[in-house]
Amino acid sequence: MKSEKFDELVACFSRLPGVGKKSAQKYAYFVALGDPFLGRNLASSIEEAIRFLRHCQRCGAISEHELCDICADSSRECELLCVVENPKDIITIENSHSYNGLYFVLTSVDELAGLKAAITQNATKELIFALTPGINADAIMLYIENELSAFGLKFTKIAQGIPTGVSLENVDTLSLSKALKDRNGI
Repeated sequence: MKSEKFDELVACFSRLPGVGKKSAQKYAYFVALGDPFLGRNLASSIEEAIRFLRHCQRCGAISEHELCDICADSSRECELLCVVENPKDIITIENSHSYNGLYFVLTSVDELAGLKAAITQNATKELIFALTPGINADAIMLYIENELSAFGLKFTKIAQGIPTGVSLENVDTLSLSKALKDRNGI
């Protein structure tokens, strides 16, 4: 038995991060034949997400509007700016309920102008680095600290407790919460 449509669906699922061939086949069968209502709902949710989700123009978080809910929230501690590697890191930190400042997604040092603008706009006093621990992150932190020295900022990084090389999405909330509370100067 060979089905071109089924094979196409399996191929789509297998392109997702962390999904192998067997899992892709299981998902394809389930959404197409096991629970077609869920399949239609999933397809609709994906379509809506693609249509309406974007990056916040100020911080780079996931948003349905020009500004995300965090940037639009006037009760946040705007003098704290947490630099993360991707929008998923913001979700992870927010789920820990241990931080009430603002964020900036820095996917490359080429975005330094945007970071400077965020610092100025928010009257930032402390820049917190919540990057995946490692040599590359240390180099980025030193480079940014050097480039932003004229701003008179306090530079901190999340405390150890997050293993080197592990992305924030794979860290339990207790470790992340402790790392944020016990952050260190650079």
